[in-house]
Amino acid sequence: MKKINIILVLTISVIALLTIVSQPYEGIVVLLKNLSIILTVSLPFIIERLFKIKINNGLTFIWIIFIFMAHYLGVILVWYDSVLGFDKVTHTISGVLSGYVATLILKHLKINNLWFGILFIISFSFLCSGLWEIFEFVCNALFGGDAQKVVETGVTDTMMDIIVAFGGSILVSIWYYIKNKK
Repeated sequence: MKKINIILVLTISVIALLTIVSQPYEGIVVLLKNLSIILTVSLPFIIERLFKIKINNGLTFIWIIFIFMAHYLGVILVWYDSVLGFDKVTHTISGVLSGYVATLILKHLKINNLWFGILFIISFSFLCSGLWEIFEFVCNALFGGDAQKVVETGVTDTMMDIIVAFGGSILVSIWYYIKNKK
């Protein structure tokens, strides 16, 4: 799995670099967006080296796929605006990702209470999705964007994003329940 993750990071990095080269007329914006993709997909490996900790390969895999989908496909290739439902798919994956992180926290802390674990997974996912939406809103306010479609829909998009992330955490909670019930 670690080799697959390394291959994915290298492939995504090459794609990002090719995008920079193929769109020189876009200037610094394309450069910064694509360099940030390379940095964020590499983040698990950077954290492992800097802090001398082992990050779960499954978590790294989900992270890499999520960043590629959300950042490259969604932002660079503008799938958020052109592919119906793409935003909801990425937010669902974020719910799975944050739910999975919650299970790793539970495991690390050696917390074995099933119902507390389920509540923690769902709460942690809500925390992550809420913080993300707040970050997105603040960035929109500071830089004049409208990623949340506030102008068009008010809070509908934000609430739907949080709801589908909740759905992703429910999936992880069901998996956690089945795994720990045996």
